[in-house]
Amino acid sequence: MRCVSLAQLVRDGAWQLARLHDRREHLLIWTTRGQGRVTIEGVRRGVGVHNALFLPAGTLFSFEIGGQGFGQAVLMPPDIVPSLPDGPRHLRIRDTFAQSEFTSLLEAMQREQVSTRELSSEAMSAHAALVSVWLRRQLVANEGGGFGTGRESAAERLVRRYCRLVAQDFRSERVMSDYATALGVTPTHLTRVCKECCGLTAADILTERVLWEARSLLAGPEPAIQDIARRLGFSSAGYFTRFIQHHTGQTPSALRRGAAGS
Repeated sequence: MRCVSLAQLVRDGAWQLARLHDRREHLLIWTTRGQGRVTIEGVRRGVGVHNALFLPAGTLFSFEIGGQGFGQAVLMPPDIVPSLPDGPRHLRIRDTFAQSEFTSLLEAMQREQVSTRELSSEAMSAHAALVSVWLRRQLVANEGGGFGTGRESAAERLVRRYCRLVAQDFRSERVMSDYATALGVTPTHLTRVCKECCGLTAADILTERVLWEARSLLAGPEPAIQDIARRLGFSSAGYFTRFIQHHTGQTPSALRRGAAGS
């Protein structure tokens, strides 16, 4: 469990947040400066100052914030903090006391995580529990603030179902039309509603998730490129190389060398 700035979260490049992906841990983002936009399970919204985003582990999302933007993030393993929301939430916190209260909680957590005092891990868990209480209080005050809480359109429901399948199966050899068949719609309809909800086609959503995983794996010296290709469902290392080169302008080897030199 850790508390970091958004800049630390994208140490290897803006793509780490700005491209669709999901994570193994829960992520709570708190923006204190600037504006941006978040896409959560295929639904895009604007983000401003004093916005809180809670993204449970496994949630497909991307987050873009302008060059002047600033924020912090808390990363929490799923089995550590009790009673967190079971779905993504986006809250616009207008109450100044709630704003300062949360900022103080994050500052206390940051101090503790660099502390060499005894019981620091226990203290971090306690701080995380307080963060959970704060978040749930704001959900009550803001009447939910959730995605998929009954106010979404049929298009949004379909896109969210698609994004959940992508997060689950993107490593397979399934192409976009396979997902459309599984959802009982045509590829054309799925593409249209995805474009309507977030500005990306259904194929774009799948591509972004695969590309994020590939770049993450290429950020380290292992595994071998051919193993990454196989792990992500590509029929050959050559096809994987063409995919990476088409979307990044660089070969997998060049991306790996760049990551090693950064």
